Amino acid sequence: MTEYPGRPRTGDRPFKKASPPRGGRRPGSRRSRTLWWPLPLCALCGLAAGWMYGSFKAPEYAATSYLVAVPSGTTPPATALGFAQAYARMATSDSTLAQAQPKAGIAPVRLRAQVHSEASPDSPVIAITGTSPSATGAADIANAVANALSQSSVRTTKNTGVQLLLLNEAVLPGEPSSPSGRLCGAVGLSAGALVGGLCLLAAPPRRQRPTEGAEGSRRVA
Repeated sequence: MTEYPGRPRTGDRPFKKASPPRGGRRPGSRRSRTLWWPLPLCALCGLAAGWMYGSFKAPEYAATSYLVAVPSGTTPPATALGFAQAYARMATSDSTLAQAQPKAGIAPVRLRAQVHSEASPDSPVIAITGTSPSATGAADIANAVANALSQSSVRTTKNTGVQLLLLNEAVLPGEPSSPSGRLCGAVGLSAGALVGGLCLLAAPPRRQRPTEGAEGSRRVA
């Protein structure tokens, strides 16, 4: 049988040219799709949770009273500085809280959780801070503990040579010290966005199905 040039032989399939892939991608290429929705979802959840926490939580007030350690007689000033550090630790002791409890008006167990004392490292000054849901309660707690600590130092002045004097009484705070709803919402928004970003980094990429161009090249092969 005569065969003509350019004519396919019997039994051979005609050659089918593969169509170029769409979008300019190479045949068989895969595109990873990242799920972006966890980021805004976590950010909105954090914003809502932070705003609700700051808005519905009871406000907390803080008031601070100050004591100063004064040396008596020939006691050197350095001794007063050391005793100020010691008396600052005694502000939350059982004996001091039991003496301050009648004026503070709360149980010693709760009083310990609502009092914080701190001594200055450079001067013999002690700061006693009281916290309470009410402004009056915070000032009463700070002043009660400061007076109790000052009376304790008077009884031991002969042995220590140092006496605590009330430098400044606690006054009623004008606004709560707890964070507002806006601040808590901003913190929650940042935390939620961070969690959403971590979810995006941890999620495996999705693989796209092969394009028509890739399928055509496979058929030809």
